[in-house]
Amino acid sequence: MTDHTYNAFFELHHRLPRQNPGSDATTRRMLAMAGPLPRRPRVLDLGCGPGRAALLLAAEAGAEVTAVDLHQPFLDELAEAAEARGLGDRIRTVRADMADLAGPDFADGSYDLVWAEGSAYIVGFDTALRDWPRLLAPGGSVVITECVWTTGSPSAGARAFWDPRASLRPVAGNTAAAVEAGCHVLGVLVQPDSDWDEYYVPLAGRAASADPSAPGMAAALAATREELEVRRLHGSEYGYAGYVMRPFDPRWRTRPETAADRDAVHGVVTAAFPTRDEADLVDALRGDPGAWLPGLSFVAEAPDGSVAAHALLTRCLVGDTPALALAPVSTAPDHQRRGAGRAVVRAVLDAARLREESLVLVLGHPEYYPDFGFVPASRFGIRPGFEVPDEAMMALVLDDSVPVPMGMIHYPAAFGV
Repeated sequence: MTDHTYNAFFELHHRLPRQNPGSDATTRRMLAMAGPLPRRPRVLDLGCGPGRAALLLAAEAGAEVTAVDLHQPFLDELAEAAEARGLGDRIRTVRADMADLAGPDFADGSYDLVWAEGSAYIVGFDTALRDWPRLLAPGGSVVITECVWTTGSPSAGARAFWDPRASLRPVAGNTAAAVEAGCHVLGVLVQPDSDWDEYYVPLAGRAASADPSAPGMAAALAATREELEVRRLHGSEYGYAGYVMRPFDPRWRTRPETAADRDAVHGVVTAAFPTRDEADLVDALRGDPGAWLPGLSFVAEAPDGSVAAHALLTRCLVGDTPALALAPVSTAPDHQRRGAGRAVVRAVLDAARLREESLVLVLGHPEYYPDFGFVPASRFGIRPGFEVPDEAMMALVLDDSVPVPMGMIHYPAAFGV
């Protein structure tokens, strides 16, 4: 791209509502997936553009935002908007290259949230996962939106456009990359088509009114119109997805159980509950081929290699539709309230995402499980076949592109309900 074309491309985008597919509603949903934040969270917005997300995070999350972009006119636009909205003390702009984050603004552990809507492609999803988690304080999260294939067999036309520009993967491929890089996936949101309209409709209007004789503008317009046409023809084959991730807790190594762990798991589950009924339940589920799913019984190891915590997902049904039941979750008394239980729950939920499961149910403490994204199952028309407090029967949607079933939960026989 020549300098003239580069400048013309940015001229097309100046003062547009957005520079990538997105919406305020999507930003809010991803912010909610990140879980509880400090009262005044420190947020690093990478590739902020003119700062639509930065302004929302400052206004609605009370964040202190460090907004980073390499294009100074975007930063000037953001600073102007922040002052106009009374957010000038909450947003600080920094001109820097997200591929080279060095200096005091980018010290390890400096931020509670690293945010990159529509910009991580500049460095690549895998590079972002490698380089950005170091910037997070303990318990911090990173939010990245990334273009993904939404079909298993993209057409030649779609590939002809995207393959030279980006290495698109399906949603599950990026999830696997995140786990491989040492991050739990707290949530994935496939953005609706309306998010593309919020970007492309104003962009198309700007392109229609641009002067093609301006230096570099003819090439910028040709590239823009090609992108719009590919979306029109092949938009059902690709989309944007938001990933909310958190680095593994380094205190606890998590992994699937092995046959050698069974006695230790039985001991941990027995010690975690008043009776051995839950430990016997695990053994009974292990013997039920209709319920047991290899690879979805996870342990967290203490530093000495002993089993500190255990979490189990087994097959259940909602009506006639397969789902997963999270039960039991157990932590050895010596390791309780130290993060082992949370680590093993996040690990087994990651494993479920990698299997492309879509729904998890749990009957548990209504102040504990919402931190993992669980909400009352009744919101989806899901109900158990027995009386429990509504807030204690919860559901977690792992894949919102799959319709959530309605109806009664049918547990494996070993649950006795």
